[in-house]
Amino acid sequence: MPITADYFKKLCELCQAFGTARNRRELLEMIFASAMEILEGKAACLYLLEPGKPGLIPVSQKGLSESYFHSKQSMLVQKIVPLVLKKGFFYCRDAAADPKLAYPDAKKAEGIASILAVPVMVKGKHIGVFCLFTATPKDFTPEEKQFLALLAQQGGGVMEHARLIDHVHRETQLFFDLAVNLSSSLEVKGILYGLTADLAKALRVMGASIRLLDETRETLELVAAFGLSKKYLQKGPVSAQKSIAQALKNGKPVIILNAATDRRVQYRDMNQEEGIVSILSVPIKTKEKVIGVLRLYTKAVRHFTAEEIKLVTALAYLGGLAIQNASLYLMCQTEMKDLQEELWSHRSWF
Repeated sequence: MPITADYFKKLCELCQAFGTARNRRELLEMIFASAMEILEGKAACLYLLEPGKPGLIPVSQKGLSESYFHSKQSMLVQKIVPLVLKKGFFYCRDAAADPKLAYPDAKKAEGIASILAVPVMVKGKHIGVFCLFTATPKDFTPEEKQFLALLAQQGGGVMEHARLIDHVHRETQLFFDLAVNLSSSLEVKGILYGLTADLAKALRVMGASIRLLDETRETLELVAAFGLSKKYLQKGPVSAQKSIAQALKNGKPVIILNAATDRRVQYRDMNQEEGIVSILSVPIKTKEKVIGVLRLYTKAVRHFTAEEIKLVTALAYLGGLAIQNASLYLMCQTEMKDLQEELWSHRSWF
């Protein structure tokens, strides 16, 4: 469907304005303002999908009251997503009367009449929904729906650009923090605990743990953990042969999507009780020898990206380096003590 001259002019103005925007907030503000101006909207809002959440989470808006925006009543129910993807849009003329929408009274109190929602796509992947709200009932033309879809595409680009920047900042900070710890301390347990805590927070997972092989290489002993209950951590001996053994045998990362049913997991009932759904298990190596595993745990199904796996793997290698440095230091201390004892023994001869 061709875009009318007015729509084209607004898109050109928007693209030019992008070059002067200072941050993500300003870029989204421009997109919202354009949608509301051209389509006569009362408000606009960007919703993103979040694993484990029952609805779409509002992340940025213009025109809605703060009390409504920050309440659970502003969420869009998950069942809206297939409707948006099937037709390329979702339209509701009367939000207060549509059974597919939740909290109709709150929408009526907010002054929302009609809703037009279109998908937000990034590299062919659906990441959210862009909504326009009107104060009075409105029927949208195909051109208007297409215009909003183009704005949603711009919004998706803004969010992806911001995600990449956040990813770079996050990686830089993680490596910096670990490098500082490696250079300033030989207290390996503190370093590894900091690594689990930083990773869990940066990747927004429920917890992380580091386990090392014992002398027999049959059991994985816990040395550091974050975000996991004491009961779960003390569940019993963790077998190197029964607990996601592939990460140890092959020396490669392993993703468990459902820890409660996957037979590669040793304590499936305990994982279910703890609320653990997915696990990423990455080997820890020193001089190409696998000595343990670094694991991340999530509350919902998590398809870890290649970027995330590379990041965790790289940090696991640095964790192995911390262990190696501490081991060499202890070895040097032992040898020095033996040398001193031998020297005193020789002096006793004279």
